[in-house]
Amino acid sequence: NRYQITVQVANRAKRRRYEDFDNIDDPTMKPVLRAIIEMSDELTQPEIIGD
Repeated sequence: NRYQITVQVANRAKRRRYEDFDNIDDPTMKPVLRAIIEMSDELTQPEIIGD
């Protein structure tokens, strides 16, 4: 469901934004883009998540 995925990305981006507020590694990478990349990596590489 596209709505569910959109909500998941938004929640993760919001969470990452507050986690990285004082630790800014790459100011050009926005939290939403970082969340999308992380979620796509988790889908393509299930060993990242672990058991």
